[in-house]
Amino acid sequence: MDLRTFDLNLLRVLRALLETHSTTRAGQMIGLSQPAVSAALGRLREHLKDPLFVRIGPRLEPTDYALTLSEPLRRILDQTEAILSGPPAFDPLEAQDSFRVSGSDFFSELLMPDLAAFLCRTAPGVRVQMVDLMPGQHGGKLENHEIDLALAPHFEIPGWMDWQPIFESPMVMVARGDHPCLDGLPPSSALDLETYCSLGHILFSPEGNCAGTGDTALSRIGKTRRVVMSLPVMHGVCSTVAKTDHLALIPLQMAVKMAATHGLAIRPAPMPIEVPLVGMSWHRKHTTAPAHQWLRDSIADLMSALDQPGRALPP
Repeated sequence: MDLRTFDLNLLRVLRALLETHSTTRAGQMIGLSQPAVSAALGRLREHLKDPLFVRIGPRLEPTDYALTLSEPLRRILDQTEAILSGPPAFDPLEAQDSFRVSGSDFFSELLMPDLAAFLCRTAPGVRVQMVDLMPGQHGGKLENHEIDLALAPHFEIPGWMDWQPIFESPMVMVARGDHPCLDGLPPSSALDLETYCSLGHILFSPEGNCAGTGDTALSRIGKTRRVVMSLPVMHGVCSTVAKTDHLALIPLQMAVKMAATHGLAIRPAPMPIEVPLVGMSWHRKHTTAPAHQWLRDSIADLMSALDQPGRALPP
């Protein structure tokens, strides 16, 4: 028999007949008229080369061959219904999924502790591995399925990728709390531009660059600064600033987190800097996957408190 010429709906008719032993009741079960069921039975007999049922009074009795089809037919149709019903429901308490998430130490500090506590309460079997990638590597890693989710400032995404914004992350200047350049400077005021440019600067750069967002902003107004060191993690930038007279530009949320533990002072940047929009990107094949969607929603909820683009600098 050629499957291309076989109407798979006939299998539903056969299953109904095996369960009801009646063309009338079979039709009622699957929404067909009695004549339509009888016609379908005729086609089944022709395809399968077997009578399938013999009439004994009002009852249709299955042949020996028809009886052998009952269990395989039930499995096939149950599996087909499961396929057509869409992805299975996701139960965090029972889940055993693993996810690889890329992001800088910004997320190690501001997301992972809260995410770990959240997973302990709601999804103890779920494992998350944090991977620190160079800027520009996220797309390739997502495309090759080496990571499941990238947390980073917005970048141009290809058609196979999806993106969800989470929060804006304004850049601010940090210095050690007793830095002499801050004497008499109100917390809401920026350092004068000439002083800012004359001091040494610590740059956050996973690639080891000697120029970054701050240098681009300064170049627009015809100024330059002196970068004396670059570090691949923001925590290291803050530690270095805390022990020197150097300055740094880091995201406001990270600055607030590090200020208390490192004795840092926070001031606005002395030049206009575009505010980065931070979000999640992932391979579009995962967009409707219940487990992946649950993780994205959970991360977005946990980080929603950071979406305060107008928040004031701490005193």
